[in-house]
Formats: sequence, structure tokens, C-alpha cells
Amino acid sequence: MAETLDLSIYVKRQDDGTAHLDLAIEGIDCAACIDEIEGGLCQLPGVVEARLNYTNHRLAVEWRDGELSPAAVVEELQRLGYKAHPFQARLVEEEETRRAKWLLKCLAVAGFASMNIMLLAVSVWSGNVTDITPEIRDFFHWLAALIALPAVAYAGQPFFQSAMGALRNGRTNMDVPIVVGILLALGMSVVETVNSAEHTYFDSVVMLLFFLLCGRYLDQAMRRKTRAVAGNLASYRAEVAHKIEPNGEVVLVPTAALKAGDRVLVRPGERVAVDGVIISGSSEIDESLVTGETAHRAVRAESQVYAGSMNYNGTLTLHVTAAGKGTLLDEVERLLGNAAAAKSRYVQLADRVARVYAPIVHTAAALTAIAWIVSGASVHDALITAISVLIITCPCALALAVPVVQVVASGALFRAGVFLNAGDAFERLAKVDTIVFDKTGTLTLPTMSVVNAGDLEPALLQAASRLALSSHHPLAAAVAKIAQDRRPYEDVVEEPGRGVRAIVNGIEMRLGSPAFCGAEDLAKEAVSLDPTASAIALLWGDKRACLLVRQALRPDAVEVVTGLQRRGFDCRILSGDRPEAVAPIAAALGIKMWRGGCKPAEKIEALEALKVEGRKVLMVGDGLNDAPALAAAHVSLSPISAADLTQAQADAVFLGDRLEPVQKTIEISRRAHSLMQQNLGIALVYNVIAVPLAFFGYVTPLVAALAMSGSSSLVTLNALRARGRSPVLALAEHATSAEPVLAPQGA
Repeated sequence: MAETLDLSIYVKRQDDGTAHLDLAIEGIDCAACIDEIEGGLCQLPGVVEARLNYTNHRLAVEWRDGELSPAAVVEELQRLGYKAHPFQARLVEEEETRRAKWLLKCLAVAGFASMNIMLLAVSVWSGNVTDITPEIRDFFHWLAALIALPAVAYAGQPFFQSAMGALRNGRTNMDVPIVVGILLALGMSVVETVNSAEHTYFDSVVMLLFFLLCGRYLDQAMRRKTRAVAGNLASYRAEVAHKIEPNGEVVLVPTAALKAGDRVLVRPGERVAVDGVIISGSSEIDESLVTGETAHRAVRAESQVYAGSMNYNGTLTLHVTAAGKGTLLDEVERLLGNAAAAKSRYVQLADRVARVYAPIVHTAAALTAIAWIVSGASVHDALITAISVLIITCPCALALAVPVVQVVASGALFRAGVFLNAGDAFERLAKVDTIVFDKTGTLTLPTMSVVNAGDLEPALLQAASRLALSSHHPLAAAVAKIAQDRRPYEDVVEEPGRGVRAIVNGIEMRLGSPAFCGAEDLAKEAVSLDPTASAIALLWGDKRACLLVRQALRPDAVEVVTGLQRRGFDCRILSGDRPEAVAPIAAALGIKMWRGGCKPAEKIEALEALKVEGRKVLMVGDGLNDAPALAAAHVSLSPISAADLTQAQADAVFLGDRLEPVQKTIEISRRAHSLMQQNLGIALVYNVIAVPLAFFGYVTPLVAALAMSGSSSLVTLNALRARGRSPVLALAEHATSAEPVLAPQGA
């Protein structure tokens, strides 16, 4: 019982006088549940804020400390019809894994049953127009009933449980009319079988269940995939640090024990555990989490460094400015959670329609029965007519309108090299009017290359590339890629932070920083011509050369960005890289609105400003620093080369070195969203025409069931247009293809 459950150990007291509790919520079936839960909790005295993340079903509740008990929060959730328990990532993942297996079993049962029942139905359909005997037809109907009844009882559990939970708590959802329609169609089929009628509807019922389960399983799988990587930033957080005591002794302590003003030692190969300023030492660090720039930054005394950065080749002594909760890494995690929770409030198109559809359907059926009884009809005739109304308005077409388009369009995206992470991404992508790109690894290729190779002597270039084989520096790795002779020189010495050197045929050869090779003037002149590049120098006897290394633009970046702007999209750049490195990229692409040197919070501020203007922003990024912005944007994309955390926050991930998938994703999504709206329109128009006929008794339950199946078929046929070709050709191609319709989504 909630009254005896002590949740105090899970409550976090905060400095502003509020208490915070994270709960895992069970029983959430659609995004519409968010408003109900948050609205209900905000009515409790003392509650300051309630935020539910639909992706991981994590509820964060804050209240004024002392005005409310955590047990009261759980009790209110139980009153609303939801189970709650303290959020523990491991337990939540175990529960979601169990639910995924259960949904997959339901899907398998529905698929197996629908295939077998369809074979029996085809035999009956063909026999009804030829010479099938009533005895054989009845036998096939009973076989179909024996398959369908247990199959629906098992495979329909997700919908039955959801509908019952909603009704018990005085509310309705999309599953209520679906369950009513399924049970009525199933019941009518049993009655028709008992009465040896020509037609039953077992095949329609089980096929509907199969498609609905496809959509529900895919949505759940997408959310699990996102949570599996994005649960936290632990992989970038150092748990311990080397603290320098006042007497000079170095002690290994937990990061949580550090505070501002302490001194810490960061050795080569360690992650920086705190935000701080370098007191002594020099090194190169990877701070892609902060800037998105994959090139290492040289740091020395008085340089600012941030938690999560990787120290490569020098020992640093830091003065701690922030540790634990106050670090930039903690700020990234906080921004990430807030942004993801905000985006989870998006209510899908089908959910919005379902809010008004269910009560209208049930009201229409009830009014039909009342009207017929008042007009003098028998109770039996009134109920038969009401059943006809319910069957003909069964939301089969409405329920299939969105999931079928999602499946077909997901296949089209797969063929374009795009994988979806979010089931509602189509709707959000279709409304995009502004596209914000990151620079490094997004507009540019993720790997570096030598951009002035054609200007160098071939002998010098090959000597430099062969010497680079012995270096661990990322700039040298780019040079090493063009080596024709893959054998490293012998007796190569690497000087950390400077470069590599060797004696080749009695002549000293060096590759590394311009200062290490005595080529500062040469490097300064070369970089002035290409500010986006980094310089690595070669010394070979009395010869010197400067190699410029940078990430080149994606091959079709200019073409794609120009095409998007021509179509009316407002394209912008928000980058953590240096402004002088962003400017030439923006100029090459014809993008006028750009910013460089942006930190994660600044990117979110820019996106929020666009949101206030009414913009629907597509964020395209790959860096760790882009993850909060990807979560905050209306919709987001990332390349497959992005960090795992970044991919998890994106609504879709694209493959390859080209930028064309971004354009294709928008095109396919707009087409898919249009088809979703058309399908919903078909379903609603069908009801506008069919309901009056059923109301006045012109439609029998048999005709109603046939009309219901016909509308579902029409919706499915229309959805095939999401592949970008005529539905007839799409059907023909699918019929002759060995590729299953769900293969792209599950790949």
C-alpha cells in the first residue's frame, strides 16, 4: 500500500527549498497521457512542477518541501489509473524488455493467425461464387473461429488492458473504440457462423490486430533504443580524480568530494573530472563535448578546461572552478533531460483525432438505439441497428491510417539511407521550415584529409605520409591515409605534443608542429589562405613543407543546401567551432545566418528564440555538444558517424558521406504526413456517409462489416503511395519481392 511505502530516501532536497522525486510510470500508452498526469499532479497542494518524459516514462515531480508527502503523489497517480514506483534505470529497462518480448509474442500470434485465417477466407470467397457446399463453408468458418478466438484473446491483451484501465478511471482513449469494434465484429462473426451464414469477419479482425501491434511494437522498440544509449552521460564522467593536498601529496578521491578552489592533477590519457583553469603544464585535449570540434586543442597555463574532456599527452595541474553539479558536463545532462521532456509533450495526429472520435462513435450508437426504441421499434431491432452503427464506425481505418503509412514510409527512408528513432518523426519533419546545421562532421565529412596535397612535391608528400604512420596524432592520421608505401620508417621517436622524428638515409626527418619543424612562417602563410585548416609541417634535411589538414565539405553539401533554400527553407549554422573556421563554410554554402563558438546552452537558447518566432526547426548535428540541441529542436537528424549519445537524441540517423538524405527525409516525411491526413480524411468521410445509412436501418451488420473492411483496404492502398510510386505498381513490386514489408524498420 502507498500509505506504508517509505519513499523519503528517494526524495532529493534542493537548495531553493523544493523537494524532487523521480518516478517510473506504468500504463502510459499514448502521448495524451502526459497532459492527464501532469495536470492531475499540478492540482496537488505545494506542487511546483510535474514533467513526464514519454521516451523513458520518467516522471519528475517538484514540490515545496514540507507541504506534501511523496506517498500523496503516488496515491494521486493511482487515482488517475497509473502505477508508479521510484525510478531506477535498471528496473525500468528490465520491465521494458519484458514488455517488448510480450508485444513481440502478441505480434507473432496475430501474424500466424491472420495468415491461416486468410487462407480459409480466400477459399470461402472463391467458393461462394462457384460451387462450395454449405457444409464445407460452415466447416471453414468454424476452423477460422477456432483460430481467431484464442488468437484475439491473447494478441489483443495490450488493447484490452489499456481500454479497461481507461474505463475504470472514467476516461477514454483510442483503444476503447478499437476494442469495442473488435469484440462486436468478432461476436457478429460467431453469430453468423452459428447461423450458417455466407460471410464472417474473422480475417478482418485478426489482420487489424496484426497491423496495430506492428505500430505499437515499433514505437516501443524505438523508445527502448533511445533509452539504451541516452540514459546518462556516465561514459564521459570521471568518477575519481587526483587531488593535490596542501602539503603537495597527491590523493585519489571521488569526484563528488572535490569543491571549488581545490587543485587536481590530470595525467595523460585521463578524462578531466572538473571544470577548471590550468595552473601549470601543457597538453592537447579533446573537448568535442563542449565545441563539437574533433581536432584537439592545445592548452597551457591559464587555459579553461571542462569536465568530460580527454587529456592526451601532457600532465596538467588544475585549479577547480566547478565540480559535480556545477560542471558544464552536468549542465549538458540537465539541458538534455529538460529538452527531451519538453519534446515528449508532442501529441501525435492519431491521438488528437482519437480524443474526439471515441466519444462521438459511442454517442452515435447510443442515440441510434434510443431513437429506434422511441419510434416504436423492438429492442432487438434497435440493438441490431446500433450494432450496425458501431461496426460501420469501427475505427479500423482510423487506427490503420497512421501505422500503415509509418511502415511504408520507413521502408522508403531505409532505401534512402535513413533510420528512424521516433515514431512521430514524420509529422514533425513535415512541418519544418527552418534547418539548423552543425558544421564539424555534419556539413563536413567526419574524417580529416590533406587539402593541399596537389600543391606539394610528390616525394615530400609520400615521405611525410610514411613518417605519419608512426604518429598517434589525429592530424598525422589524416596524412598517413595517403601513404602509398605502408611500411613505417625504422627507429622513429615520438615527442608528445610536438611530433615524430627519424633518421632516414642519414638525413633527419621531422613531422609535427610548425615550431618543431622550424616552419612557423610557412605555416602562417598557408593557414592565412585557408583559416579552416590546421597545419602540420615536414622537415627533411633543408626542405620544408606545410600540409593543411581539415574536414572537407560533404560532396553534395552545396547542392543540397542550395536546393533546400530554393524550396523556401531557412538554412542556418550553429557551431561550437571557431567563428573564423565557420565563416568560409557558410560563405561556400550561401548561408547568411551563422554563429560560431556556441556552447550547448547557447545552441538551445538560439533554438528557443526561433521557437518563439513560431519556427519549426530541424537540427542536424553530430557532436556530443549537439545532443541537448537535438533533443530541444522540433525534430532532429544526425549522421551515422555521430557519437552514440548524439544518435540516441536524434529522431533519425542517416548513412553515408552525402547530405542528400537530409533532403530526402524531408520529402518523404511531407509525403507521409499528407497521406496520413488523407487516410484520416478517408476514414472520416466514410463515416459521414455510412453512419446515416446505418442509423436509418439501410445497412445490416453484414454490409457494415464489408464497408468497414473496404475502408481499411482503401486506407492501406493509399498508404502504399508513401513509397513514391503508384499504389498499383507498389503492390506489384511487393508481391514479387522477397523483402518483407517490415524488414526496413527492423533492420
